[in-house]
Formats: sequence, C-alpha cells, structure tokens
Amino acid sequence: MAKLSDMIENFIKQMLEENDNNYIIIQRNELANYFRCAPSQINYVLETRFTYERGYYIESKRGGGGYVRIFKAGVDEDHYLSQMLSRKMGDSMGQQVAYAYIDGLLEQNILDEKTHNILKNIVSDKTLNIQLPLRDEVRANIVKSIFLTLIKFCHE
Repeated sequence: MAKLSDMIENFIKQMLEENDNNYIIIQRNELANYFRCAPSQINYVLETRFTYERGYYIESKRGGGGYVRIFKAGVDEDHYLSQMLSRKMGDSMGQQVAYAYIDGLLEQNILDEKTHNILKNIVSDKTLNIQLPLRDEVRANIVKSIFLTLIKFCHE
C-alpha cells in the first residue's frame, strides 16, 4: 500500500494535470479531511514534494479563508535549467538537496527514468565516500556540471 504522503502527492499532481491553467488552488483543511489526516501532513507533502527545485511554486495564505495555490512551471528546458542553476545552487550541497534537483529534471521531462536513477546514484553519499565538508562541495560541483551540460545540449 502506498504511503499517505505518496497518495497526497499523486492526488495533487493529478489535479494539476487536469487543470488547463498550470495551477490549482486547494485548502489544507479540506484536503486533510479528504485524506483523514492532520493538516501538518498536507504541509509536509507541499514542503517536500512541491519545491522550486522540482519545478513548482507555492503561494499560501493562512487564516479563515486561507488557501494554497500550487503552480507547475510551464517553461522550456533551457529556461528551467538556467533558473535552477542561477537561483539556489551554492558551493555545498547535501544528498537530499541534490536528489531534489535531479527529481526536478525528471518531473520536467528533461531526464528519463534510467538517467535519473544513474545521476542519483552518482551524487549519493555512498558513491561520494569522502569526508564532509568536501563531499558536499564535490556533490555541488557535480550537480552544477549536470545542469551546465544539459543547458549546452539545449543549445545544440
């Protein structure tokens, strides 16, 4: 049986696919009631599965009439790759952040499943078996190189 987080993520993604506007508006409490869970579970899914690195933007208004608006990036590959490269990538990167960037490439249909899995293995702690902080610095350089290479192929 799928985990609740996976079910919520898939439900939201299906709603996004069925909407022509590239965004949806949801209410945390209504979604929590639908899945019979706490609103904090919805927050967890939004914060971990619908990140900028994965190609989503979240706009949130709290309070009585509060809502969450989820946007799916509808941009071309080159723009997406350039934005990711220039926006948040620092000189050091943990495994989970690297995975989020690579997951975003899959979600934006820039990578196929096989390449996605290979790249995640390349940047894993197990593969980069060196001491911190050097491991996170090397990982950041690898992820940046992946994006630079993909940008280069967009221009060919």
